[in-house]
Amino acid sequence: MKAYIFPGQGAQFIGMGKDLYERSEEARALFEKANEILGFRITDVMFSGTDEDLKQTKVTQPAIFLHSVIQAKVLGDDFKPEMAAGHSLGEFSALVSAGALSFEDGLRLVAARANAMQKACEIQPSTMAAILGLDDFTVEDICHQLTDIVVPANYNCPGQLVISGTIAGVDAACEKLTAAGAKRALKLNVGGAFHSPLMESARVELEHAIVNTEIKEPVCPIYQNIDAKPYTDPAKIKHNLIAQLTGPVRWTQTMMHMIEDGATSFTEVGPGNVLQGLVKKVDRAMPTSSAALPQE
Repeated sequence: MKAYIFPGQGAQFIGMGKDLYERSEEARALFEKANEILGFRITDVMFSGTDEDLKQTKVTQPAIFLHSVIQAKVLGDDFKPEMAAGHSLGEFSALVSAGALSFEDGLRLVAARANAMQKACEIQPSTMAAILGLDDFTVEDICHQLTDIVVPANYNCPGQLVISGTIAGVDAACEKLTAAGAKRALKLNVGGAFHSPLMESARVELEHAIVNTEIKEPVCPIYQNIDAKPYTDPAKIKHNLIAQLTGPVRWTQTMMHMIEDGATSFTEVGPGNVLQGLVKKVDRAMPTSSAALPQE
């Protein structure tokens, strides 16, 4: 079975999507529609802006979403997912690409999500850190022992877990996790504590938008971040999308479940190839690829 995976925040780069814009009339029309919906020319930032401009959450998230979704659309008949998943923000890209959300509604939700998360970041200074070389249980146990808020946020692959919380909580956890044998405890250059209880205000704001957006049954099961299980029921998909903001991204478990359920290859749709590397950490022999550009 052919599995398609969609990246999240961190995959962005200046020039992203420009080749699609230049080579496909359909892509150009969608990018211009996005500029109109967002109320600013996000294509200018994506194609020729500065790293600082692109790094803003309110820009990064729609940019990665647009690159991924438009790439899937221009693949046309070549895009035939039998299962799909997206890392954090990528879950929205997966849902649009699999026909559960319209392009316009998906973009509006992603923009609302990005703005709500940006606001939540400003309410309380917070951060994230990547913990390398420890098992998940040890990281979970040490986070649980601390009084400041710090939780496992992204289960990226075996031996790589990102934690999220208050600055004091993350600092204390990094110290304890290093003492417990972590190879590295690396603070990330992010705006706040994504996928933690500190995103509660964003969750409340996004819940209203998601509840009022039509979601249809996707053309294939979507493995959702919150529990790494496949879903096609629109009501359950909505519930899981809302829970995702304050819950962890269970990417390791997602990849394992997709492989157990019959995935024979993984194609990454969108900027970069980070997710392909994570697949290889779970199953070195699994074929991976980037989605090809349309032929000229």
